Amino acid sequence: MVNRVILIVLDSMGIGYLPDAYKFGDDGSDTLGNIAGSIRDFKIENLVNLGIGNIDGISGFIDKSNSPNGAYGKAAESSWGKDTTTGHWEIAGLKLTEPFPTFPKGFPIDLIKSIEAAIGMSTIGNEVASGTEIIQRLGDMHVKNGMPIIYTSADSVLQIAAHEEVISLSKQYEICSIVRNIMKGPYGVGRIIARPFKGSSGAYFRTENRKDFSLKPLGKTMLDYIKENDMEVIAVGKIEDIFAKQGITESIHTRSNLEGIDKTIEYIRGSSKGIIFTNLVDFDMLYGHRNDVAGYAKAIMEFDRKVPDIIEAMKDEDILIITADHGCDPTTSSTDHSREYIPILLYGKRIKDNINIGVRDCFCDIGATILDILNIKNKIEGSSFKSLIYRE
Repeated sequence: MVNRVILIVLDSMGIGYLPDAYKFGDDGSDTLGNIAGSIRDFKIENLVNLGIGNIDGISGFIDKSNSPNGAYGKAAESSWGKDTTTGHWEIAGLKLTEPFPTFPKGFPIDLIKSIEAAIGMSTIGNEVASGTEIIQRLGDMHVKNGMPIIYTSADSVLQIAAHEEVISLSKQYEICSIVRNIMKGPYGVGRIIARPFKGSSGAYFRTENRKDFSLKPLGKTMLDYIKENDMEVIAVGKIEDIFAKQGITESIHTRSNLEGIDKTIEYIRGSSKGIIFTNLVDFDMLYGHRNDVAGYAKAIMEFDRKVPDIIEAMKDEDILIITADHGCDPTTSSTDHSREYIPILLYGKRIKDNINIGVRDCFCDIGATILDILNIKNKIEGSSFKSLIYRE
């Protein structure tokens, strides 16, 4: 009997634009495929062995396997969005019927005044901008007057940048927590994000101390059901932040993909029952949003080299699922997320070899399948594909 699933989200590693991507300006986006087509000697042999190149409609730049040793497929996003919170919530069985609000012209002045009154200081910025660009442009002003920089993007976010030597990390997090309490209802963005930076004029750089302050899930997710059934929900990386701690029994924040992978392996070698849920954010944060094609490719290949270590640590009854939450194609002119299909790769001694689960019409099928595998009754969105993949 399976009593544990390892779910790893390769943050932003989409595999091709959705039919409605044109509505988001994302026609032609294919994060993995366009990277593979741009980088010479791009090799992901272990993911190929799991069947990633056999997924319906995958880029021709990804090799196929004659005998994949896992099940494979892809899923379309049902919720209206392409952000981290929407993607993860949908994976966990919570499909949004209304999109999170976005602010393509910046935030209303009355809202900014309310924020400033609540945090006790004035702010600068309030515009749509790239995070790395805005700290270069407004960093000197911030260092001089101590005012936090507020900005947003095409996603449902309010981001607050501040120099760690001007506003301490603890104070930055306190400010974001206050703003999170303000940003509700029509202003209920998916995430408030602390974006600490360091450096000096002309050479400011963001640090690894980013912290997300998400809305609480708007309903029960697979995490709640697993926890209610006296099983463990171990969150690695920013999973705890994405779900606002709801449904989590243990968590650890990590500073890099490699640390996240290593911590995941440590947990796999333990004796937990339930789910180990990992987010590897470097793909998105360090490379996708910065249009760093070479860096993104290197990060994918680094993960691929660690796949055998993950598998070696697994117990006979464990099931591994590798997926994503949206795209962020670094080969396009945009620095925003892209609306793409996500891969679904499954491996374990209980998983049949070379099974194509096809194209799922909701990320939530992943959560429904996980709960089905764990024999947990639930009422989340999604259709389980356990019967297609499971070896009794």
